[in-house]
Amino acid sequence: MLLWKRIAAVCAAASLLAAGTAAAAQPPDGGSRSDATIRYTEYGIPHIVANDWASLGFGQGFAAAKDNICAIADVAVTTRAERSRWLGPDAPPTSGVSQASTNLASDLYFQGLNESGAVERLLAAPAPRGPYHEVRELIRGYVEGVNKYLRTGEITDPACRGAGWLKPITELDVYRHSHAVGMIFGQGGVADSITASLPGAPPAGGGTEQMLGETGIGSNAISIGSAASANGRGVSLANPHLPWQLSGTRLWQSQMTLPGKLDVSGAGIPGIPLMWLGHNETAAWSGTATDTTRTYTLFELKLVPGSPTTYLVDGKPERMRRTDVSVLSRKADGTLERVVRPQWTTRYGPVTTRLGQRELPWTASSAFAIADANATNLGMTNSMFAIARGRTAGEMIGAVRETQGLPWMNILATDDRGRVEFSQIHGIPHVTDEKAARCNTPLGKELFDANGVAVLDGSRTACAWGRDRDALRPGVFGPSSLPSLSRSDFAANSNDSSWLVNPAEPKTGFPRIVGPVRYEQNMRTRAGLVEIAGQLKKGGFTGQAMRDLMFSNRDHAAEIVRADVVAMCRTMPGLDDACTALAGWDGHSDAGSRGALLFDRFWAAVDRMGPEIWKNPFDVKDPVRTPNTLDTGNAAIRKALTDAVSELRAAKIPLDAPYGDNHYVVRDGRKIPLGGGTAGRGVYNSLGGPWDPARGYTEFTHGGTYLHVVAFDGTGCPDTTTLMTYSQSANPKSAHHSDQTELYSRKQWVTERYCEKDILASPSLEVIRVSRR
Repeated sequence: MLLWKRIAAVCAAASLLAAGTAAAAQPPDGGSRSDATIRYTEYGIPHIVANDWASLGFGQGFAAAKDNICAIADVAVTTRAERSRWLGPDAPPTSGVSQASTNLASDLYFQGLNESGAVERLLAAPAPRGPYHEVRELIRGYVEGVNKYLRTGEITDPACRGAGWLKPITELDVYRHSHAVGMIFGQGGVADSITASLPGAPPAGGGTEQMLGETGIGSNAISIGSAASANGRGVSLANPHLPWQLSGTRLWQSQMTLPGKLDVSGAGIPGIPLMWLGHNETAAWSGTATDTTRTYTLFELKLVPGSPTTYLVDGKPERMRRTDVSVLSRKADGTLERVVRPQWTTRYGPVTTRLGQRELPWTASSAFAIADANATNLGMTNSMFAIARGRTAGEMIGAVRETQGLPWMNILATDDRGRVEFSQIHGIPHVTDEKAARCNTPLGKELFDANGVAVLDGSRTACAWGRDRDALRPGVFGPSSLPSLSRSDFAANSNDSSWLVNPAEPKTGFPRIVGPVRYEQNMRTRAGLVEIAGQLKKGGFTGQAMRDLMFSNRDHAAEIVRADVVAMCRTMPGLDDACTALAGWDGHSDAGSRGALLFDRFWAAVDRMGPEIWKNPFDVKDPVRTPNTLDTGNAAIRKALTDAVSELRAAKIPLDAPYGDNHYVVRDGRKIPLGGGTAGRGVYNSLGGPWDPARGYTEFTHGGTYLHVVAFDGTGCPDTTTLMTYSQSANPKSAHHSDQTELYSRKQWVTERYCEKDILASPSLEVIRVSRR
């Protein structure tokens, strides 16, 4: 029987206020060590308090399950390799913890990982390679909390209510989830190929190019320090861009308090305790991923003649390891069949016959293996735990150096002293430029120059990954070999390399695999740096100035090219209404902006054309303002405009229609118009999805998720506003399924309640006590 009770908010508030602020952080009624107290404030945001680590995890797990039990279960059924059994083999997975295209491919991939025992071996390692004791306790309690909620039977989400796969989770499920997230852009990106590669057979799998981009994980992050803020203290912006419909990377907001040891507020993934981004009393952090960094390499294998599963290393034959992976799959008639597929593994990693759109044929003489720097990394939860306890920006980055558990995330931190810190300390293969030059095969030289993918000679041990003395794991770069920055003005990143995190201090001298330098920046990077410079000309940053930047919805591409496009348009017959729409457009991507949709469809085509669209090419001496000046004499650019006009006319969409009429989501049968736009247009408020020629943008697949602006003021209660764009709960039956999406539509923020006095003053306060007994 569930042992928890609802306490009237007024009584709870009066009782806690009477006890004073320090005592107020304790659970009501004295609080047993086996209890957690959850205080809900506006928009369903939970503030969890407990007296030990396991109980704190328990409270967070219960609250996370209450909002997103189906998302948690969706990942668990995935990493257990049971999707085909319950959901059929052919549907695409919805968990997002690999890039497998079908449930069957996902199951075969994860069953292969599970049979390898990789996660169990990592769990057995001492900290910090294995989990800290406190992290183990948090995860133990978290699992109890999720399962406690499951036992209430209060499941209303139609996505899993009554489903056979909705089962209690285990601690191993949590660790497997964390491990899988770390390999999304490495092994997980070629799951189809790993599970179907056979010697002599055509290259298996399809997949997408192994680079971050508009359909994957991206982010904006800014940290402001004393020299760039109005009050000499730090300001933090977090703006991660993640898939909106996938369970494994969905974000959810909470506050976790263990008096005297932890008091952190922010957002993390349901199914894994702690926060990806957030703040405490004196410091805040946000994160990005760098889409030019590679967390994997390929190794090209020389095969023994007549034995395509034997390869040579220093002239000696070495057999690949074959594993016959077996999963249960549901047939059309509902019965189960056992599906068995072989998987082949080498000393470097599994064999793959494809990398994105690049075929890697397994011939009689050669094959390819993918080596993932995060295959031996289970430290993400250690890093999140240690960052959250950092009292300064420097301590937060020190925590990253100590734990070395982040798989692919950069960290930008600031604090109430006004210090700014940046680090790109995460799992990157130890491949120096010298080693790449010496060991890259011909294919490797091509790919490495183009996008940083090394294809190393697997026949020589001298070409294996190196190791730094300060690296916790073999084969990866240590902290001293990776970019970091410490300043008093600002650091900003929008998925480009660390080169221009601050243009006043370009970061150079690092291996190409870490990221390129002196190259054209993406339009979002340029937009952010332009807006930061513009604000600093007016004065130092405040929290409001940062919120204004986040929702300015300026279209940076249009700022560069619109005058030329309008002039070009006026030379083209039959486009008078298009020219009028573009000339009258306000240059923003607000829901009410007229003409924005026409430019969006035009730029979607132009942006794919490459550098030839510009008259003035990229200039390394002016990397923020170049390239510029559209080549309007280019026939392809002129055709892109006529095509965009034809597209909207065919869909019966007025060329000057308000943007939000065709840029919206539907929740509970209601259209919610949204501003924002694609990263390719340089709209900082990035939002994108598939275009329906008949209806426009009717659903979004990726973009801004959890937002925060944290402005320190020296009081210990930072001025913080947050927003969860898709709202707290994935459950359409929840009161908090679309409430913050409505705010997002109106560019409104939620004033965070971090300190006790603010939590207890909430007019929506609801207090729940949950018992582990």
